[in-house]
Amino acid sequence: MSNQAPTLEDVAREAGVSRATVSRVVNGVRNVDPAIQKLVHRAIERTGYAPNRAARSLVTRRAETVALVVSGAGDLSQETQEAFVARAFADPFFGRVVSGIVGFLRPRCMYPVLMFAESPEDRQEVLTYLRQGRADGALVVSTHADDPLPALLAEAKLPTVLFARPAREVPLSYVDLDHRHGGRLAAEHLLARGCRRPATVTGPLALPASRERLAGFRDTLADNGHPHVPVAEGGFTVDSGVAAMERLLAEQPGVDGVFAANDLMAQGICQLLRERGRRVPEDVAVIGFDDSGVARSCTPPLTTVRQPVEQMAAEMARLLDELVRQNRTDPTRVLFEPELVVRETA
Repeated sequence: MSNQAPTLEDVAREAGVSRATVSRVVNGVRNVDPAIQKLVHRAIERTGYAPNRAARSLVTRRAETVALVVSGAGDLSQETQEAFVARAFADPFFGRVVSGIVGFLRPRCMYPVLMFAESPEDRQEVLTYLRQGRADGALVVSTHADDPLPALLAEAKLPTVLFARPAREVPLSYVDLDHRHGGRLAAEHLLARGCRRPATVTGPLALPASRERLAGFRDTLADNGHPHVPVAEGGFTVDSGVAAMERLLAEQPGVDGVFAANDLMAQGICQLLRERGRRVPEDVAVIGFDDSGVARSCTPPLTTVRQPVEQMAAEMARLLDELVRQNRTDPTRVLFEPELVVRETA
């Protein structure tokens, strides 16, 4: 058996096509008949051919990697930056984003490079990395309303797609959810259950998504005879959900329904209610937001508003691919619809 790596010629012989045709398929040229593409891909699998990425990049003028940037507006403290990275890895939301992006990139032989941008130096590193062509563009998940990175990327005219509408207007493409409709779905469900003293724990109100979820919830309740809704602001963590629910119970001990702006806070709320001897959902109904793995592992399983994070992340990658290929030049917005998932907490 030969130890020599399979070549384009080997694939061409196996597929019964020309070397030029194999090259076009490998390099992602689009004017190849789909049936021929299938033949070539099968031949690649049978021969074990692996494209030379350096040679392919010379042809395509693409790095075949994208920068997946988790960005905030933090300070220079090393301790703060380490905590920021740890929070990102611990949050199930981020894992779902990565899953959706990888699901789109992988079949296209493209790869994400994870970068964190929590300081001015980090942000400059991201800009330099992209300007040097080491990645074809950036997929950015901002964790703070004051994040300066989107504006820097827009000013540098670097291909970028954001997860969620930025707090400040920038000429960049983004994917987002109809958060206001999600808030409406939660309010309607609590009302349908007969809740008379509903309340909500919001995410950080500097973020557009948090404000929109609150607006949808509050407006729907006002339209149905509940003009004053108790509100406590949380921080999208379990502990912040516990603390916010403690404040609500201190101010409104008779609350009988709670909408939490994410599943982690809803989990914290359920924990606190159990400790206080309140039954869920008999005494207090609880609704979360996201439909993450937390919703299914929560005790009892959590009723929640589903955000299709994986599909949204895949759409981010698709939009970036169009920008890099110059099939799209103007910024665009793609809005997804939420869905209520009824389990046991409401």
